[in-house]
Amino acid sequence: MSHLVIDLVRPYHRWLLIVFIAMLAEIAMSLAAPWPLKLVLDDALGNHHLPHWLAWAHDYGIGRHTLGVALFAGLATVAIAVIGALATYIDNYYTASVGQWVANDLRVRIYEHLQRLSLAYYDGAKSGALMSTITSDVATVQNFASSSTLGIIVDMLTIVFMLGLMFWLDWDYTLIAIAAMPFLLVFVTRLKTMVKEVTREVRVRQSEVVAVAQEGLGSVRAVRAFGRQDLEITRMEAASHATVESALKARRVKSLLSPVVSVVVALCAGIVLWRGTSLIVAGTMTAGALTVYLAYLTKFFKPVKDLASMTSAIAQTSVALERIQNILSADEVIGEHADAADPGRLNGEITFDHVAFGYHNEPPVLRDVCFTIKPGQVVGIVGPTGSGKSTVVSMMPRFYDPTGGRVLIDGADTRRFKLAALRQQIGFVLQETVLFRGTIRENIAYGRPDATEEEVVAAARLANADEFISRMPQGYDSLVGERGDTLSGGQRQRIGIARAVIRNSPIMILDEPTAALDTESEQLVIEGLERLMKGRTVIMIAHRLSTIQHADKIIVLKDGVVAEEGTNDELIARGGVYAELHRIQFQSSPMTTTAATERSGRD
Repeated sequence: MSHLVIDLVRPYHRWLLIVFIAMLAEIAMSLAAPWPLKLVLDDALGNHHLPHWLAWAHDYGIGRHTLGVALFAGLATVAIAVIGALATYIDNYYTASVGQWVANDLRVRIYEHLQRLSLAYYDGAKSGALMSTITSDVATVQNFASSSTLGIIVDMLTIVFMLGLMFWLDWDYTLIAIAAMPFLLVFVTRLKTMVKEVTREVRVRQSEVVAVAQEGLGSVRAVRAFGRQDLEITRMEAASHATVESALKARRVKSLLSPVVSVVVALCAGIVLWRGTSLIVAGTMTAGALTVYLAYLTKFFKPVKDLASMTSAIAQTSVALERIQNILSADEVIGEHADAADPGRLNGEITFDHVAFGYHNEPPVLRDVCFTIKPGQVVGIVGPTGSGKSTVVSMMPRFYDPTGGRVLIDGADTRRFKLAALRQQIGFVLQETVLFRGTIRENIAYGRPDATEEEVVAAARLANADEFISRMPQGYDSLVGERGDTLSGGQRQRIGIARAVIRNSPIMILDEPTAALDTESEQLVIEGLERLMKGRTVIMIAHRLSTIQHADKIIVLKDGVVAEEGTNDELIARGGVYAELHRIQFQSSPMTTTAATERSGRD
C-alpha cells in the first residue's frame, strides 16, 4: 500500500514540502498560543513586568508596567493567530491541489490498465465493481494522500514537541499523560482491525449498488418492455438497505474512538487540575504555568486522537488500495514482443494452425482448429451455439491469444505484430453497432480521428448513410444519445459500415450485421456491405445461412474443431453438419408459411 501512495505523491514533492513547512508553522503557533495567557496571569497580574527572556521588548517601551505586558500579550495573540491562519491557508490550498492531482493520476492509471487488459479479464469482472473502484476507492486514496500522509508526520512531531515542553513545565504531570498511552494504543490497535473488516464490507455493498443501478439503467428499454420496474426497484432497495446496514455497522465501530479518547483526556485533566491546585496553594506552581500545562495536555491528546482517527482512514485506504491493486495487478494483458513489428498493409491471408483456446478454467472452446483463408476471399463461419464462432474471429485481432497453436496473417504469427498496428488492419461491423455520445461525424471517424470532412461524407455515402444524415437538422453535427438510442437499428448499422469504410482495412469481420433489421433497412445495409467488401478479405459469422450462400468458402465449427469446409453447394451435397443446419432453416419456413395460409383461408 505504502509503495503505491509514495509513487503517487512523488511527482508533487515540492508542493508537499511547502505543505510540510506550513504545518510546522501551524505546530509552532499551536505551541505558542497558551503563552500570552501565561504572561497575563503571571507577569501582568503577578510581578507586573515581562520575564527576562522577553527583555528585548523593553527597548520598544513594552512590558514596563501591567498594561504594557497586557498589550504585548494581546499583540502576541493576534500575531500568533495571523501566522497560524496564513499557514493553514497555504496548507489547505496545496493539500487540496496534491489530492486532486493524485486522484487524477490514479484514475488515469487504472483506466489505462483496464483498456490494456484482454477481454478474458472482463469475462469474469463486474462493471459495477470497476466503476466503484474508479470513483469511491480513488476518492478514499485521494483524501489519504492529500491530508493523512503528512498529517501523520506532523501529529507525531506535535506530540514530541509538546512532550518536551510538558516535561520542562512539570515532569511528574507529564508522566500522568504518558501513563494513559498504553491503554489507548491497545484500544486503537483492536479498533483498526475491526474498522478494516467493516470497511471492506461497506465497499462490497457499495459496488453492488452501482452494479444494480448500471444494469437497470443500461437495460431500461427491456425493463419497460417487460413491465419489471417493480423488480428493479426491489433489487435497488435490497442492495441499498444492505449498504446502509453495513455503513451503520462501520459507524458504530468508528464512533467508539472519540468518546474513549475524550474520557481519557478528561480523566488526565481532572488529576492534573486537582494536583496543580494543591501546588499553587503550596506556592510551588503559578496559575499561569498550570493554565499552560492544562492547555498543552488538551492539545497533546488532539494529535493522539488524530492519529487514532487516522487508523480508520488507514483501514479504509488499505481496503481501497486492495481493490485498486486487484485491477493494477491483473496480468491478463495482451502483450507485445520487444521486437514486435508494424505489419504494414496486409494482403489478408489468414491461417489457423492447430489453434486451441479455453476461457479461464472452463472446458476448451477450441480444441484443434485448422483452416486457411486466401486474400480477397469472402468466408462464412457457421456452427451450432457454443461452437466457438465468436472466439475464432476474436483471435484475429488478438482480443484473445490462443492457449495452443498459432494464428497467422500473411504467414506471420499475429503475436509478432504491434498490437495497435495489427488492429488497424482489421475492420468490424457487428450485429449491433455501438455508438458513443458525440456527433455523427465523430462516430464515423471513431476508428480514424484524422479523417477529413470529405472522407467522412464519402464513407457515409458508400454505406447508404448520407441520405438520412443529410435530412437531420444539424446533419453530420447532430448529436446521438448514449449508445445511439436516438437512431434506428438500420441507421446505427449504416453508421457502423461507414466507420468500417473510412478505416479502409484489408480484413473485414462481419458478425451478422443484418440480423435484427427490417426488410427495408436490411436492403440498404446489404448494399453498403457489398461496397465495403470489394477487394477485402471478409469473414462473416452467419446465423442466417442465406447471408453466406454465395461465399467463396464456408467453415463449419463443431465441438471445438472444423467439422467441414467448402462452398454452399458442396456442403449441402455432403450431407453433414451444414446440410442439417440448412435443412432446419430452409425447410421450416415453407411449412410455416403454408400453415399460416391455411389458417388465413379458414378465417
